[in-house]
Amino acid sequence: MALKKGEQFTLFDVDVPEPAPADVQAHEALQPSLFDVVEGESAEQNAELADATVEPTTNAATVDDAEPDISETTPAEPLPISLPPASESADGHAVIVTAAGTYTPSGQVLTGPVDSVEKLDKLIRWATLTPLGAPAQIWVVGIDACEMLGWAIDPGSEDDVDDMEVLRTRAAAELTGVLQATLNPMLTAGWELRGDPGHVVHLSRTTGKFTSMVDIVIEPYVWTYWNKDFGWGNRVGDMGILGSPTAGTYLPDDDLPAARELGRRLAWCAQHLGVLPGPTPARTGAAVVDKIKRERTRSGKGIVVTAAGPVPPLDGEHRGDLEPAVGWTRVPDPEELDGAAVLVSIDQRAAYLASAGMLEFGYGKPRHFRAEAARAAAGAAKTPFGLWRVTLPAGNMLALPDKMPLPHPHMLADQPVHTWVTTVSLDAFCAPVADGGIGAELDDLDITEAWVYPEQGRALDKWAKILREARKVAVDTNDAAMKRFLGSCYKGYIGRMVNPDMWTAKQMQHHHQPLWRAAIIAHCRWRGRRVAMRIARETGRWPLRTVTDSWVYPLPEGIDIADESDALGKMTLEKRAALTDDLVTALTDARDTHEINLAIKAVFTDEDEGNN
Repeated sequence: MALKKGEQFTLFDVDVPEPAPADVQAHEALQPSLFDVVEGESAEQNAELADATVEPTTNAATVDDAEPDISETTPAEPLPISLPPASESADGHAVIVTAAGTYTPSGQVLTGPVDSVEKLDKLIRWATLTPLGAPAQIWVVGIDACEMLGWAIDPGSEDDVDDMEVLRTRAAAELTGVLQATLNPMLTAGWELRGDPGHVVHLSRTTGKFTSMVDIVIEPYVWTYWNKDFGWGNRVGDMGILGSPTAGTYLPDDDLPAARELGRRLAWCAQHLGVLPGPTPARTGAAVVDKIKRERTRSGKGIVVTAAGPVPPLDGEHRGDLEPAVGWTRVPDPEELDGAAVLVSIDQRAAYLASAGMLEFGYGKPRHFRAEAARAAAGAAKTPFGLWRVTLPAGNMLALPDKMPLPHPHMLADQPVHTWVTTVSLDAFCAPVADGGIGAELDDLDITEAWVYPEQGRALDKWAKILREARKVAVDTNDAAMKRFLGSCYKGYIGRMVNPDMWTAKQMQHHHQPLWRAAIIAHCRWRGRRVAMRIARETGRWPLRTVTDSWVYPLPEGIDIADESDALGKMTLEKRAALTDDLVTALTDARDTHEINLAIKAVFTDEDEGNN
């Protein structure tokens, strides 16, 4: 039975029988068509997510035989129209539940209100949702919908606590307790919990050899989850696909407009990324990687990385990041501010995403070389991806500009440093000073040891292409919410490559790639320095500050140091503020770099507030 647009079913007065074993085994032939499902990942293709074969939650024959009665249920109110309208890309993979009724992401009405957990179970089994890069999803939108399911909590008000983390922890514990007390009807019906329930309830249900998986995401309580993806500075930060309250991209306050906008975002994600959003932006980035991995495994074409790439055992003390992002400030000379009228900040457009698509990454089991063997590997026609133990000369011994940071954060001005660097930094050191390097020969770096990877290639090129094209759509349509979400996806995924605790499941361990992350950071740092050297050559202007991929300059009127190209990785104007007399005084009277940082932060913050 196919559900047509505008059509609605009542299934809650009808018992939905369990599929017979023979029906389960033939589930592909009996796959129901309750939604207008667009072509996407099949359950079989997404089996890695469950580490088992995925089945639909029931079968077409039993639903047709049930003949749901629509006469005694209050019809759901249609979702308000939004611009642009949602596509049907997520239909068949997700359902949105509000107090008024249930809907497909594209806005089609499905049923009336879901006012019990038993009805939620019947809805899930009736909907026969399939995964799309992530398990199928049920989104519960609005406090009223939660109360109808018995999922109301009252942790108190943020006005009653000094630290929002106290309130969040209290709310998360209370939510888990409420869910554990109310989910028994679903557990009795054969569902199993994967982990403790919280803002996401992970459910699985096995019949024979087939396993169904579904995630229930409780929108009003997503704030109870803390993760670096979401941010927490004594406030509610970015919450993935739902957006950010502080940035003005969160869902509308009213439930139906919120459901409509959530549906649009789910459909957008399915259409442009090919996956449903994960529980965090980092997991969404990982889902895109895994979708590409499955496609390449089936076709036998392209790089497929199946194992983690942890940092090899390194001789010599190693602290912190292998390749730290740059953070540097200097006190300006008074004459640098003469004639300057503005303070500008430029940064690389989607810097990490740009580098991820450009670089070749190593994989496989690395080989360990010492002494001559390490130096021979570095001297190959194409330096292989790896880690190299080098001696960085003292900065004061080199002909480097004094109004720029040293070329590597591990480098010191007054003494040599023995450290490990990636191939990206090794190449950067050999580049001329004018191109951001130090003009070194390999012998100058005294390579004593190396870990070299047997295989390398552009493992993230297609991933970066998908996100780059999706970002362009968001930019071209002025879709601030999705542009911000995409930024969180690639930054979050690359940031979490370093942490094995994020990828403990067997089918997720290949996402632990700390050396890839280190190479991306090194590449962004080198590209930024190269641009700064070009700006100095062309304009005679030097930066006052750089943090990660942004650079701050005092400039006269009429000088534009941003790149004309709109390609990723190019410098774009980020912030601009008038260089007032008060700001000039603050910069010239500063006693140290800390006071320079405070003055720059204050003027850019004031400028941001003035533009809101």
